[in-house]
Amino acid sequence: MEKPSILIVVVSDTIYRGEKEDLSGRKAKEMLENNGFPVKNTIVIPNSPKEIIRIIQKNKDVDVILFIGGTGISPRDQTIDTLEKISWRYIPGFGEVFRHFTMHKDIGKAVYSRAAAFSTTDQIFIAVPGSPDSIKIAVDIIVDSIEHLVKELRRFEGKHEH
Repeated sequence: MEKPSILIVVVSDTIYRGEKEDLSGRKAKEMLENNGFPVKNTIVIPNSPKEIIRIIQKNKDVDVILFIGGTGISPRDQTIDTLEKISWRYIPGFGEVFRHFTMHKDIGKAVYSRAAAFSTTDQIFIAVPGSPDSIKIAVDIIVDSIEHLVKELRRFEGKHEH
């Protein structure tokens, strides 16, 4: 099986308006490509449910969409809420492992993040905080597990592989 294709979507009002530079999207792209994953593109959108849904609808050709940002508790943080509403399944393990590792890497406030993974019947969505320190932890988890996750998503019949 080829490595799953990935689209990176940075969800940030300030980066979208050009008030801040996108360090996290660049870091995620570099780490994923260095591990052999094809990254279709990195897109920056505002923190908007409409934009999140629009991006998903326009990118049905990728296996995984990595959303960076919009995972906090601010009323503007809409990524998790939007993904919960449009997904088929919530995948609890990703967020739990992410928060566990952030506690041990002294990124204390990331423990309050709502980082999570979801699936439709044909795509995986992963949402992580926008800080560059969090990206390293998140991408390390993704690199170690995403091939298996996508393979299982595509398996409607047949033997479960460990």
